[in-house]
Amino acid sequence: MNQDGLPQNGIIFQPIGVIHSEHTQPEATPIQPAYAKDCTGRAEVYPEYADGLRDLEGFSHIYLVYHLHRAGPAKLKVKPFLQDVPRGVFATRAPCRPNAIGLSIVKLLRVEGRILHLAGVDILDGTPLLDIKPYTAKFDCLADTRNGWQDAVDYATARVKGRREYRPLPQRTDA
Repeated sequence: MNQDGLPQNGIIFQPIGVIHSEHTQPEATPIQPAYAKDCTGRAEVYPEYADGLRDLEGFSHIYLVYHLHRAGPAKLKVKPFLQDVPRGVFATRAPCRPNAIGLSIVKLLRVEGRILHLAGVDILDGTPLLDIKPYTAKFDCLADTRNGWQDAVDYATARVKGRREYRPLPQRTDA
């Protein structure tokens, strides 16, 4: 341990599962769950963590904490998708962070064994899942907030830029 109480080799996380989605290309993946409402997916929790899913089905939404395994090198200034103005990375949700950790609030459709069926998935297929936490309005819904530079972006522009190059997969027609 060092003087901060951390292991000498840093903090190490082990995935508890993997996230599956239709998204395989970052540029064609919506940037936030708000722009991915019609995007479904699933989180597969590894067997040794299955007991931790008990009682989760009572929640309509959950936080997924995951490793941005395909993020580029860390940058301290980035141009967010919603603007062409350089911003500090901590004032954005850009993936190229010093610690490549992602966070999404998704809709929990149902739980089938170790599989969580989800909607609003803005996450690349094969993403390592680090943690799951329930969303609860009692603790998480804040009424008096400020949105920084994002208040200058109008809704229509945000929707177009937020969807990026995403196109829904064609519906299958089984004969």
